[in-house]
Amino acid sequence: MVRLQLSIKAELENVTDLEPATKDFEFFFQVKCNSCHEVHRKFVSMNRIQEREVTGGKGSTAHFVWKCSLCKRESSAKFESTPITPYKAENGQFGPLLVIECRGLEFIGFDPRGTWKCVGTTGTVFPEADLVDGEWNDYDEKAGLPVGISEFGSRWDRA
Repeated sequence: MVRLQLSIKAELENVTDLEPATKDFEFFFQVKCNSCHEVHRKFVSMNRIQEREVTGGKGSTAHFVWKCSLCKRESSAKFESTPITPYKAENGQFGPLLVIECRGLEFIGFDPRGTWKCVGTTGTVFPEADLVDGEWNDYDEKAGLPVGISEFGSRWDRA
């Protein structure tokens, strides 16, 4: 079993506390088989709500169960129960987001598509920051300032 931590970074303009907007947020990851080292050609998705049964796992479950198309080996991944950490790091610095336990696979990429939320300097919540293009811009009426997220990046490290 390998524990991987996903860290993110972004340039935040007049916002903080960047995190997925909902508990059932669909994460998109690039996956690699640890047996044959084949990288799946498409991003795969998983969320913290749905669990699937692991074959031969005596009732064990995982948030993601995958069978490599090359070597046919089944692998799985499960989010750790710790809550997601909102991104508050200094602009351009990596900050931890989540940890996943992986068996037989590794995640090597992350696509931030989907709806995120963040908080403006006046406390205004922006519940629908869409990062499908890796950036988002809006205007904080209370503060009279533009708000935005740009230069989104991610990395995987052993936890």
